[in-house]
Amino acid sequence: MITLKKDFKYSLMVATSMGIRITPVNGQPVHSSKLFEMQATSAETNVASISSFLGLPVKVLTTFVKDSPIAQLIKSDLRARNMDFEGPEVAQGDPWGYRHQFNIADSGFGTRGPRVLNDRAGEVGRTLNVKDFDLEKLFVKEGVQILHLSGLIGALSPETSEFCLQLARYAKKTGTRISFDLNYRASFWKGRDKELRAIFTEIASVSDILIGNEEDFQLCLGIEGPEAGGKGIEAEIEGFKGMIGRVKAAFPNASVYATTLRQVISTNEHLWGAIMLDGDDWQVIMPRKINVLDRIGGGDGFVGGMLYAILKGWPAEKWAQFGWASGALATTFLTDYAQPADEEMIWSIWGGNARVKR
Repeated sequence: MITLKKDFKYSLMVATSMGIRITPVNGQPVHSSKLFEMQATSAETNVASISSFLGLPVKVLTTFVKDSPIAQLIKSDLRARNMDFEGPEVAQGDPWGYRHQFNIADSGFGTRGPRVLNDRAGEVGRTLNVKDFDLEKLFVKEGVQILHLSGLIGALSPETSEFCLQLARYAKKTGTRISFDLNYRASFWKGRDKELRAIFTEIASVSDILIGNEEDFQLCLGIEGPEAGGKGIEAEIEGFKGMIGRVKAAFPNASVYATTLRQVISTNEHLWGAIMLDGDDWQVIMPRKINVLDRIGGGDGFVGGMLYAILKGWPAEKWAQFGWASGALATTFLTDYAQPADEEMIWSIWGGNARVKR
């Protein structure tokens, strides 16, 4: 069981680099489409959206391009998600200066898999720096129950790596619980393996909640695990449990360890499961079939649902269940994040009840 601060302004705080996802409106590949939809996105705010839509106070630490209409779009989106935000306004400079990142995504369909191109040239989020934030105000005067960090912002640039490290240290010092989703990206780690392994290891060593798939734990922290790739998941359950056991042995400070299980049958049909270890108690959700409209954000939905359940003080069994169902819900939305109307919407997915609610 995780004990949380009683005196706080924010239940959940995330650090992130906000960007824009561009997706064809008709479900077609990018190269053959003429009409596209834009949405504000980031992995960390995907996680926080479960809590913000369900009424918990959320804070986003980020940075914006000054006087940018894209920054205005992002701010409006965060407000619509009931999120507070703060961060510096960075001048664009010349036309080749700073901007918000773009993710150009084809959701795929049937036997055609999704494709995502990340265009991060000039990404303003790479400038996130601890000197731009008052940590005493955030963690002491305001107060935060859980700080959620991900390996995406943790590895984005040397500045953001140091930013996440300083946030984790300050959170630990002031009694804020730390959630860390490793989220390995090979392109972010290129040429920085030794540096990032040390930073990720320190953040993991002070974290209370550690989340990752087999690739994340192996490549970020050097933990031996089952073969990456998600094939034959049901047969690999014991292997995944063994991996989590090795993570616990290496990082005993944490209380909760979790991973999701996904086997892709087609773009629109997956087997979706999860494993969570709370202390010495295992919660295993065997993979179940889910129908997928857009897979992006499913893993973030799992983390967001699990953190919400922890923040609500529910029994540990419900942490994994609510996380699993929140991830499944996220794959039914065209946004990268789930937008639950209420807790019942998520619990109905766990119960397999898709009847009309009247």
